[in-house]
Amino acid sequence: MPSTRLLFDNSALALDASRRWAGYAALMRGLKLEAPLTERCAVASGHVKGSVRLEGELRVYDQRYRPADDIAGHLLFALKHETLDLLVLKRVLQRLGAEAVTHIIGANASRQQARRLWFLYEWLTGEKLPLSDAPASQRYIPLLDPSRYFTAAVAPSPRHKIGNNLPGVPAFCPIVRKTPVLEAFVRSQLADRVQQVMGRTAQDVWRRAASFLLLADSRASFAIEGERPPRSRLERWANVVRRAGAQPLSLDEILHMHDELIHDHRFVAKGLRTQGVFLGERDRDGEPIPEFIGARAADLPDLMAALLDSHRIMTERDVDPVIHAALIAFGFVFIHPFEDGNGRVHRALIHHILAERSFAPAGLVFPVSAVMLERIDGYRNALRQHSGPLMPFIEWQPNARRNVDVLNDTADLYRFGDYTALAEYLYACVEHTITQLLPDEVRYLQCHDRALAAIAQRIDMPENLARDLIMFITQNDMKLPARRRKKEFAALTDAEVQAIEADVAQAFADQYEYQSDKA
Repeated sequence: MPSTRLLFDNSALALDASRRWAGYAALMRGLKLEAPLTERCAVASGHVKGSVRLEGELRVYDQRYRPADDIAGHLLFALKHETLDLLVLKRVLQRLGAEAVTHIIGANASRQQARRLWFLYEWLTGEKLPLSDAPASQRYIPLLDPSRYFTAAVAPSPRHKIGNNLPGVPAFCPIVRKTPVLEAFVRSQLADRVQQVMGRTAQDVWRRAASFLLLADSRASFAIEGERPPRSRLERWANVVRRAGAQPLSLDEILHMHDELIHDHRFVAKGLRTQGVFLGERDRDGEPIPEFIGARAADLPDLMAALLDSHRIMTERDVDPVIHAALIAFGFVFIHPFEDGNGRVHRALIHHILAERSFAPAGLVFPVSAVMLERIDGYRNALRQHSGPLMPFIEWQPNARRNVDVLNDTADLYRFGDYTALAEYLYACVEHTITQLLPDEVRYLQCHDRALAAIAQRIDMPENLARDLIMFITQNDMKLPARRRKKEFAALTDAEVQAIEADVAQAFADQYEYQSDKA
């Protein structure tokens, strides 16, 4: 049987006389594995008072937590105390092999973490260990602690007596931790707040608000990428978002979204790309300087199939809709399956999933792209914080097409990860949409309708001209600009202008009072 001792003298890697690496950090060093860790490295110390504290890039546990200095000790420590890191765990288990893992499980059969290890080995590798099924009398335990993670509804595994509540499949399964920020968002029941606003708003006003917000979102989605497209391209985006959720999400539906958004395929290939792709700059000779590299083209069919399998699990097993949207949409953009248009499809997927999960009412568009544009630095930072640590593990070289060729197996880098920060970012965007943008738009339209009605009571005027009059007045501190007074509205008397200004100011009084209260 392979040795389950670590492959290094831990004393030689001591951080100081009292500290030792623990958990994933110890396993990675001892087994000479390379992979990005999702959280700070763990160390056990004899001097720490209290259970755990953060010191720079370290997570320091007191001596009571120090595991046995062998593979079993560090594996079980990691599963109990550290954030589940499926990428690192898969590499550790593949390096150990079935015989060593079977020995560890057998030697620790009474421990719940050993049962979790057993399930995860078979789930991640697809290899059945030579172990008898768990006794029928044994109680089920959840794989993920629901107090620490956002989970899917349990799918029982009778063999291990494990309740599998992972939000994905072995080939694609990011995780999201429960943080105070995310738990507060969930408690606020944002979807119910949308229904409350709708219930207090005339249907015609609501329909117009949705239309205006859709246009704002169309413009913002392109502006995020530094583009100012013609109206026809804005309309194509609007059409994709307008039909979000109408069909179940599938690869065909994603390909249809891409075709609609790109439309002109003379320079952008249809379907999944067959070449490498990178985000970043080029040097003066046109050679790539990648900031991030997408998945290898050969891995795209499997990765996209796994992404969609996980989407179905999240739907069927009731993962929180916004968490669900974050996992699938950001997973998609990191895989980067198309030559171009990945960012737009990524944002369209957010709309699609929120609509498919009935988080967004029918006909309503959450202008998340508009909020992302307002918070563009946060959006880019959220992407970089996840993608940046992956780059050192992608071996690449430039090719004759001034593109990149990936030289190593990178598929697992896109299958797993901690998406907590990404979920926090998306939830903040959705929250701002529901509590600020939607009410602001509805309130503006209600004020605008009152102003139109007041003008109609005073003078016969085409509605389009009356709308222009309101726009000029509201944009000029409730006064009609002198230039407009002498041109389009020269036929109005001074008394009529003063009365209309007063009417518009009164109609918008609630709007400006509301904005003042917010400030």
